Amino acid sequence: MGIIEILLTSLGVSMDSFAVSISKGLSMKEFDKKKGLIIGLYFGLFQGLTPLIGYLLGTTFQNLITNIDHWIAFLLLGFIGGNMLKEGLSEESEKHNDKVNFKTMLPLAIAISIDALAVGITFAFLNVNILFAILSIGIITFVMSYIGVKIGNKFGNKYEKKAQMLGGTILILIGLKILLEHLGIF
Repeated sequence: MGIIEILLTSLGVSMDSFAVSISKGLSMKEFDKKKGLIIGLYFGLFQGLTPLIGYLLGTTFQNLITNIDHWIAFLLLGFIGGNMLKEGLSEESEKHNDKVNFKTMLPLAIAISIDALAVGITFAFLNVNILFAILSIGIITFVMSYIGVKIGNKFGNKYEKKAQMLGGTILILIGLKILLEHLGIF
């Protein structure tokens, strides 16, 4: 997996955080720079660390599943991307809360970083510079989360669903590319 694919994966993974950050921004009467930074730090840190945990799990079991690793990567990324598309197309709206305390942010950060854990598992089966990958995911998620808070505060619900759909599409396409490369088609 090259630099471009890692950066695109980072962008795709960050879209859940971006969408949740838009929700957080929606609930603020006025944009609060400090809250935007706190949200970005929580999401960036968790999104950056969970792929490392997934990578370590994947490398531990890599010898057992190397013959099907491309299928695992394809299925995991396709599943994650499909769920993001489904959420983006859903008519349900989420409750909005502008609190950024530990009790509020920790469950949110953990919930949105589960996908990044699965992405980390796929990194174990690909030739990925894990340090670059986790830094890329963490930094891009931080930036996208901060931007999401600002956009949410300014523009409302307009971009939340589109961000989830874009992220899901990116992850599905990367999973498909991995599969096609390993099958010798691409």
